[in-house]
Amino acid sequence: ASCVDLSNDALRLWSGGLDNTVRCWDLRERTQLQQHDFASQIFSLGCCPTDDWVAVGMENSNVEVLHVSKADRYSLHMHESCVLSLKFAHSGKWFVSTGKDNVLNAWRTPYGASLLTAKESSSVLSCDISSDDKYIVTGSGEKKATVYEVGY
Repeated sequence: ASCVDLSNDALRLWSGGLDNTVRCWDLRERTQLQQHDFASQIFSLGCCPTDDWVAVGMENSNVEVLHVSKADRYSLHMHESCVLSLKFAHSGKWFVSTGKDNVLNAWRTPYGASLLTAKESSSVLSCDISSDDKYIVTGSGEKKATVYEVGY
């Protein structure tokens, strides 16, 4: 697995792979519950902490947001290169994605209205959001961290 995240109830594990699949696992039964196939390798994923959405960042620069129990799926196209990290705000109302294109994007959950785009000077390798959703921090290929204050 290239990326993993736990569901908000901690009963399911979501994993993404370089085999272009996202899988959901029942942690109690140790069985696979779901499999979703994509057109590209999966580099990052995140589970919404307040609703049944999983966002998936892919090598082909797309972000897909899928509902865990319905066929609803949204395709988001703002990155120009692979999506390296992804994180939901604790409120579940928005999430961020970062990429090899030096960009941090913030999206509204689930349909992906763009809330913020910030360009950095090198690939944005990682991201996190403070527990109060007031700050986003990114880690870049230049060996530096950048902190953004959220006014949302």
